[in-house]
Amino acid sequence: MVRLSARSRFIRRLTMLAALMAVPVTRPAAIAMPAAPSPSAGALDQLLDYVQHQNTTGFLVIQDRKILVEKNWPAPDDPQFRLFTYERNKDGALLEDVASQQKSFVSMLVAIAIDKGLIDVQQPVSFYLGAGWSKAAPEQEARIRVINLLNMNSGLGTDYRYQAPPGTVFLYNTQVYAIIKRVVAAAARQPLETITHDWLTGPAGMADTAWRKRPASFVDVGNPTGLVTSPRDVARFGQILLDGGRAADGQRIVSESSMKAMFERSPTNPSYGRLWWLNGSAYTVRPTGRHDGPLIAAAPADLVGALGALDRRLFVVPGRKLIVVRMGNAVDDKDFDQQLWLRLDKVIG
Repeated sequence: MVRLSARSRFIRRLTMLAALMAVPVTRPAAIAMPAAPSPSAGALDQLLDYVQHQNTTGFLVIQDRKILVEKNWPAPDDPQFRLFTYERNKDGALLEDVASQQKSFVSMLVAIAIDKGLIDVQQPVSFYLGAGWSKAAPEQEARIRVINLLNMNSGLGTDYRYQAPPGTVFLYNTQVYAIIKRVVAAAARQPLETITHDWLTGPAGMADTAWRKRPASFVDVGNPTGLVTSPRDVARFGQILLDGGRAADGQRIVSESSMKAMFERSPTNPSYGRLWWLNGSAYTVRPTGRHDGPLIAAAPADLVGALGALDRRLFVVPGRKLIVVRMGNAVDDKDFDQQLWLRLDKVIG
């Protein structure tokens, strides 16, 4: 064995150290964040198949101003449904009376009237219409305020007779709701059709939307005019909410404060605002009664909705910049809203 001198051993150690320092250090690879998955064709197909087979004529999903889904299907051959339908627009979409979705459009008109100083929701209804607009006693009627019509807690029955003190009981009451259309027109001193066009549909570019007289068979509903519109116009209405009260061209339609007031939860129903349905509450008072839990458990808590008969739907979700429109005949699935959102979530993530 060859013995190295102390000097040789020192030189050898320096050589080995230099070699080690020259070797690149291997670091653990950084964990890459996966890209947001694009919706799978399977999830989208399942969504569309479900929606189509629920008697849907128009379905539109918009997120961050981008159309994710737009489908129009033939109208079902149903006599009742034909009462709600009109011509098709130039894009082939069926124009439909959206039933009680109109309530949320009227809520917007009230909000604009507040901005214009024309309506104070704390005033009695009789301040705008005069006495005798209901079948309650004069002293009972005098206590019903505009806010009570908006919150569906007027205390009147569907026959306009007194049932309870205003502001104490939620009753989904289309007949009494229709009074608010008269209030807005009286406050503005113009026909409802004129203010709807000048204040809302004109600035928002909603060319398919207008009030039309309903067939005689609607007489028992107590709301003789229907709002007829298209899926894209309904989506334009929803976009106003996402844009803070402005039209697509930036024109101010309603103030942010008045718009925010539309979604203040009613003291008699936390899932209802001023003619808007609201998700995320501990319980929901539906026309069928009180139910524990939010309006739609599978949907985002910040969802607001304009809902109408035959399951017309406008859902707006500010947190996701999302708009969902569904038009058509009544669905077969009684759990439609929940099942729709379970499928939607797989598409939008």
